[in-house]
Amino acid sequence: MTEIPQARTRRSALVAAMCALVVAGTGLTGCGSGDPDAGTNGVGKLPAEQIQSRTRAAAKSAPTVRLSGTVVSNGGTFKLDMRLKGDGGTGSVTSKNGTFGLLRVGEHLFLKADAAFWARQDGGSTDGGGSAAASKLGGKYVKVPTSDPAYKRFSGFTDKGLLLDGLLTLHGALTTDGHHEQGGVPTIRITGDKGAGGTLDVSLKGRPYPLRLVRAGNAGTLALSDWGKDFPLVRPPDNETVDYGKQLPSS
Repeated sequence: MTEIPQARTRRSALVAAMCALVVAGTGLTGCGSGDPDAGTNGVGKLPAEQIQSRTRAAAKSAPTVRLSGTVVSNGGTFKLDMRLKGDGGTGSVTSKNGTFGLLRVGEHLFLKADAAFWARQDGGSTDGGGSAAASKLGGKYVKVPTSDPAYKRFSGFTDKGLLLDGLLTLHGALTTDGHHEQGGVPTIRITGDKGAGGTLDVSLKGRPYPLRLVRAGNAGTLALSDWGKDFPLVRPPDNETVDYGKQLPSS
């Protein structure tokens, strides 16, 4: 009978030793404590206002990000898949008129779509000058002049600072809404106006980057990923480019 407590003691010592090895190997704390913030970046313990402040700062300082999902703006719904950096961005946008590619390098904005897309922009014309224009533009990088209204409308989808400033703002009183997970990464969720003002999942691993945004008023849901991962951003070759201001037929 005296061997039973000794066995328990040995097992307790073994568990303690294993816990110590895990802590030493991973940097985790509170082995077996059940603390959801153990081993995290610590922002989960902060008030919601401070979490939002830190995630906005992390997003602003990151050189790159990938943004994908839906955005409802000015009565239209857009599906985005954009990779962004400080001097431009590249990716695709889908609207009610179809899918088109966007590329901005510095102030130079290019739009790429098939001939059917351009025909719809011309009011659905399928004959005469409209059809000829669409066939010339289809599959080409169409350079949009800065003076064109389309420039302001579409360049916003390629502007990292502008997009994040607008998107990462929750409306109403901020509160935390528990621990969650996005793509295997633990997060802390903050909400505005108990969710009516939007929700934001913030990474608890590494830097407190925003990972998922549900916009207020059913205005879209976006995933934010590939923080800091570089990608090439170069102007297209001249033989694949059409200058909208000079070569688009007046008809």
